[in-house]
Amino acid sequence: MGKIAFMFPGQGAQYIGMGEDFYEKEEVSREIFDKASKITGMDIPALCFEVNDKLSITEYTQIAMLTDEIAILKALEKRGIHPDITAGLSLGEYGAIVASGAMRDEDALAIVRRRGIYMQEAVPTGGAMAAILGISSEVIEEICAKTPGLVSVANYNCPGQIVISGEIGAVNAAGEALKASGAKRVVPLKVSGPFHSQLLAGAGERLLKDLDKIQLSDFDIPYVANLTADYVREPDRIREMLKLQVSSPVKWQQSVERMLADGVDTFVEIGPGKTLSGFVKKINKEVTVLNIDKYEDLAKCVEVLGHA
Repeated sequence: MGKIAFMFPGQGAQYIGMGEDFYEKEEVSREIFDKASKITGMDIPALCFEVNDKLSITEYTQIAMLTDEIAILKALEKRGIHPDITAGLSLGEYGAIVASGAMRDEDALAIVRRRGIYMQEAVPTGGAMAAILGISSEVIEEICAKTPGLVSVANYNCPGQIVISGEIGAVNAAGEALKASGAKRVVPLKVSGPFHSQLLAGAGERLLKDLDKIQLSDFDIPYVANLTADYVREPDRIREMLKLQVSSPVKWQQSVERMLADGVDTFVEIGPGKTLSGFVKKINKEVTVLNIDKYEDLAKCVEVLGHA
């Protein structure tokens, strides 16, 4: 077996009930949920497990997802499973940094709670995002640049799937131009803001003030950043990258390609859903892709990776 990468999804994959089986069956996972509740002053188990209207709202989604991701990570680590490389998409980058050893889980939980609030408040009602399918990134970038108003690439997910973000009118106009240029589909996304666009720059500035207050450690495990699709080698660079990440494109496809080039042949998605697993399979069909969402997934992953 070559190298193993842990990858952590971003918001959009959340669902009521995520992490509940880990909470019930794994003490190390339950401790993370309880720690998140204490840090935030919220009932995080109720937010994740009980039917409510908050889980799809950014300021709540982010803390809920990160709690679930770290809770699953701790159960994996307990079984002696560790990655060679980590990466996460948007919000998931915090899970990757925790897995790398550079940020304490309590600091990540506190920061992400603030991040969700800042992003929600930056543009509470404005902005839009749309997934563009079946057309090259070069054409998308060119049309966004020509479109009046603010619109730009938000996510390079995988071949044939790129997300654009910005002002509602500009996103709609770019979408129409892209359909006329041959895009197979333009799918408006149900999101509460134009994430990873310059409209979120203010949220990044607010976030940096909180990031400046926490201590970062040397990496135990290297991680690949969204901003550059390259390794971060100096912990102090994390703060500036996480500030810019809020309003910059997520280079997920490029990040996976970097890990592939460095010998990763097994990708383990940690958290709700299989979004990143699907992206990886579209980037390279030959690699092994596992995901741990439900408790029963944990045993399957342990078996495949050959750990006791």
